[in-house]
Amino acid sequence: MKQKEIAVELKNELLNQFEQHFDTFANGDSDYVKNRRRKALDIFKETGFPSRNLESWRKTDLSKVLAKDYGLDLGRKLEDSNLRDFFSCEINQFDTDLYTQVNGWWIEGNDLLKVYDNGTIVGSLKAAMNKYPELFEKHYGKYVSNEKNGLIALNSAFFSDGYFIYVPDGVEQDRTLQMVNIINSKQHEFVNTRNLVILGKNAHLSLVHCDDSIEFKNSLINSVTEMFLDQGANLDYYKLQNKDEDAVILTNTFVHQEADTNFTSNTTILNGGLVRNDTNVLLNGRGGNADVMGLYLVDGHQFVDNHVYIDHAVSNCTSNTTFKGIADDFARSVFNGHVLVRQDAQQTLAFQNNHNIQLTNTTKIDAHPFLEIYADDVKCSHGATVGQLDQEAMFYLMQRGICERNAKMLLMLAFVGEVVNKIKLPSLREYSHDLVTRRLKGELSACDQCSIQCADPDKPLVFEIDMSKV
Repeated sequence: MKQKEIAVELKNELLNQFEQHFDTFANGDSDYVKNRRRKALDIFKETGFPSRNLESWRKTDLSKVLAKDYGLDLGRKLEDSNLRDFFSCEINQFDTDLYTQVNGWWIEGNDLLKVYDNGTIVGSLKAAMNKYPELFEKHYGKYVSNEKNGLIALNSAFFSDGYFIYVPDGVEQDRTLQMVNIINSKQHEFVNTRNLVILGKNAHLSLVHCDDSIEFKNSLINSVTEMFLDQGANLDYYKLQNKDEDAVILTNTFVHQEADTNFTSNTTILNGGLVRNDTNVLLNGRGGNADVMGLYLVDGHQFVDNHVYIDHAVSNCTSNTTFKGIADDFARSVFNGHVLVRQDAQQTLAFQNNHNIQLTNTTKIDAHPFLEIYADDVKCSHGATVGQLDQEAMFYLMQRGICERNAKMLLMLAFVGEVVNKIKLPSLREYSHDLVTRRLKGELSACDQCSIQCADPDKPLVFEIDMSKV
């Protein structure tokens, strides 16, 4: 069956599910959200799933993904009686406040929203839409810049739940928040999650988002996250993606920044069958800064596609995009970076870099850096490289008694260190380094126990060589 026919068949099945189970999966929604669901459904009817006919999807083929037999039952909810069974081990937190979702549903029991003493609100998006309707409706759906995207419309129509975070004006949330989205099911899951993060004026937040699996079944996560940073706000956002090879992750993240805000994003992709991350940043106030970083390690037949779009809408803003990747076996990676500098965005500083190491000649790496500039008083640059390990450096290390395997490891760790070392949370930086090391050594399989705790703190990783003497 051709890709178009497969996509149409799944779209029709989803449309039937919408009409059949709308009252169930939209139960508890405000009228505002119900109306937006139906409007989004009309868009999805018109556009359907994105195909390779679209320029931005030319490298990403969803035909095999859409052909899988997903357990589409929007009338089914997570049973509370099973909540205790979702964790086979304790999660080793990064000194964070941990919140969990399973198969797209919030699982914190009856405590769906937590209000901290400083006024910070964390919890279920569906609960927040009813308890804080004015705050929710002021921001929900306001920062999505491409509603005609079929996946975004699908998410808006079908999302089950997601996380809601609000940090009031002037509050520095001292506890890092960690959101874990886990897939655990005996059937193939098709999950749509929706997240909303709101930072008031001069607010500060560190947020860690983890995607993991327990059951190794076909799963598709279609996630949309909106983030709003009011004047002077600061958000450090870390994303860890460690899924099995039958998993598909499709994310769209929209960041809206007002004046004097700082947004730092650091994404680490360790495993996954097909992973596509779209990050869209709007610098809408003078003095705004966005640092978007990423690291992807792929092998086998894995596929990773990172799209970053940064819109400099006003003057005196800065952005820095840095993505690094290592590809082995028959894996494929794509980086598509687009920086737009509008006509009135004078005094802009924008830098974009993508660097890749190709370990075998059977891998495929595509890099598409792109600057679109309409202002004349700017400093902008972009660059992309694809290469192999430096043989002279390899020779230098091996001359000092280091075996070839460890010489390769040292060079790869030095290569990815620029991204890992930018993680500001010490415990997360240490764990990320351990995870990357294990991944490069071929010791970390997806969800060996789950990426957020696979490095046993009682059994630290040990190199075959003394790193301090190198």
